[in-house]
Amino acid sequence: MTTVAHRLKARLTDGVDPALQRLIPEGICRTFRVVPYAEVDGTVLVAAADADDTITEHVVAERIDRPVLLVRHTVNEITAAIDDVYPPQETEVETPEARRARMQMAQMLTRSGLVTDEQLQRAMLEYARTGDPLGDILVAHEAIPEDVLVAALSEIHQLQRVGLAEFEPDLEVARRLPEQLARTLQVCPVAATEDLVLLAVPRPLDAEASQAVEEALGSPFRQLLANRTELDQLLQRVHSAQYAEISTHALMELRPDESAHVVISGGQKATLVCALLVTALCGVLWPMTTLIVLVGICSLLYLVVSVYKFRLTLRALGTHLETDVTDDEIAALDERHLPIYTILVPLYKEAGILPRLVRDLNALDYPRTRLDVKLLCEEDDDETIDMIRAMQLPPHFHLVVVPDSQPKTKPKACNYGLQLSVGHYSVIFDAEDRPDPDQLKKAVIAFDRVAPNVVCVQAKLNHFNQEQNMLTAWFANEYSMHFELVLPAMGASGSPIPLGGTSNHFITSKLRELGAWDPFNVTEDADLGIRLHREGYRTAMIDSTTLEEANSNVPNWIRQRSRWIKGYLQTWLVHMRNPIGLLSQTGVRGFVSFNLTMGSAFLLLINPIFWALTTLYIFTRAGFIEQLFPGIIFYAASAMLFVGNFVFVYLNVAGSLQRGEFGLTRTALLSPLYWGLMSWAAWKGFIQLFTNPFYWEKTTHGLDESP
Repeated sequence: MTTVAHRLKARLTDGVDPALQRLIPEGICRTFRVVPYAEVDGTVLVAAADADDTITEHVVAERIDRPVLLVRHTVNEITAAIDDVYPPQETEVETPEARRARMQMAQMLTRSGLVTDEQLQRAMLEYARTGDPLGDILVAHEAIPEDVLVAALSEIHQLQRVGLAEFEPDLEVARRLPEQLARTLQVCPVAATEDLVLLAVPRPLDAEASQAVEEALGSPFRQLLANRTELDQLLQRVHSAQYAEISTHALMELRPDESAHVVISGGQKATLVCALLVTALCGVLWPMTTLIVLVGICSLLYLVVSVYKFRLTLRALGTHLETDVTDDEIAALDERHLPIYTILVPLYKEAGILPRLVRDLNALDYPRTRLDVKLLCEEDDDETIDMIRAMQLPPHFHLVVVPDSQPKTKPKACNYGLQLSVGHYSVIFDAEDRPDPDQLKKAVIAFDRVAPNVVCVQAKLNHFNQEQNMLTAWFANEYSMHFELVLPAMGASGSPIPLGGTSNHFITSKLRELGAWDPFNVTEDADLGIRLHREGYRTAMIDSTTLEEANSNVPNWIRQRSRWIKGYLQTWLVHMRNPIGLLSQTGVRGFVSFNLTMGSAFLLLINPIFWALTTLYIFTRAGFIEQLFPGIIFYAASAMLFVGNFVFVYLNVAGSLQRGEFGLTRTALLSPLYWGLMSWAAWKGFIQLFTNPFYWEKTTHGLDESP
């Protein structure tokens, strides 16, 4: 009795104990109407509007590591105490009407047995963090299907429902609303009379949105609630022609000089023909001298490229050049302010890997209600499309079917998906990607911290199956060198960064402004990195990794690498159409860096020639080979034989050491053999540049069985 009486002397009206003020986060306090205010005899007294509610009791007990006693108080008393501890901001405090609707939704679903107490508790906790609608949270976590939520909203708001699964739109009616407004609000006109338009909506529109729609339509309208997935598919059918046109031709029409739809420009053809004629003429008049000069030029190029990459590595080794984001900064993020994030996932013949992909995307530490995941499928890929439909994914996953047309490339699919994107930020992930769970939050923080002209944040790439065989180990060594050393050093020096094929995060509006990806360039990521640099924008690296599947068999690896090298050659040709313009936009350092990264792909074509000459000389001691390497040329070439191979091995070892993958360093000692594979792929890509420049060599994923 004495203890109870002593506890009762501690009153909420006396104020909240400063030591307990922030024991429970604001969102939970306001959502569950609780506030800890005193501690008596080791027990924390928590004011609660509903002291008998088991969910409230469980949520409070989970967050306080001491005995807890819920003490009933009025809502007004608790709200006043919370406002003292957390001064309210009008836009972030739930209105009485919104709270009533939320509680009505919760009661309707629990009383009908559609959700369990555990599911409701998880959803309420996420609501406390994000402020997103409770029903949307339940749907995103697959506690209830979208149709159940639409039925509940229909009853709460007294709005009629409409089914769109088999609906064939009248395109003239459906396009009365501008595409941008329809996409932003996810609404679509489905029928119209002279005086009224029937508008399918995923959720009841607020006053501001309703006014915008009425002004755009020029007519009153009535809202009909629709399933979000069905509505999304309807909007795609209505506007597919526009999306297809933009995704294929936008860059080519707006910035033709920056598009790879022409492989070699007229000026480049003339320069190449002149160079060949001069070389041929010199070869006729001074054959040996001409060959010696060519050997000297190639040796010099090898030297310059090796020194450049070696210098970049030395700058980055043992340092931290990325934009770093700490765990404390991530924990301190207010999820109520997180933007919508679009995730573009290009898929082709990837049905078998879909379950793993969905699992890994759902593992991202980001509110699912703020994800806009576009699963980009080609129209002729029935197996993948059918699998996605059969999985009945929640509405933050959007099936996007790209019309079958040429060129059939990843960048064209991404351009198509970008037209449908509603996120403030956008990122690309490939089908086999396993990004760090906190990567999206790190990118959000990084964008807030970096310079205003940074429009892209590139995460690191590496492989989850690096120990599968020698090829995957070499691949992992190469990625470690590229993403741990070379790219961070390039970013720190202000050089143009050729982006990786995945995990590059963009400000969506700036990406559209740049013309997005070139659908005719088969290494569209590297090209985009150069284009954004030329426009005065920059890329920042962040210390977050996405694990990919390294190709584990040689034919598959050759297909992928030949495409990359063909794309590097395309990118070099595109941006060297006007060397003076490139120099003026990137500066001398950027110009040199571009040529030593993109242009170095040509060196891979030369390797087999030198290897063949060396082998031939060893076995035949042919005199004409000795004549090709007189005096200084011989010593320079011999030095490059050792220096070049040393640098190549060193870079691969250094990259793995930087990442802490010490077990891979021994495989780097055999990496000159890997260089041979790269030259094989280079010649295949070079030939395709003229025979089939826009052909996208499909890389098969799922060869590794890692879970």
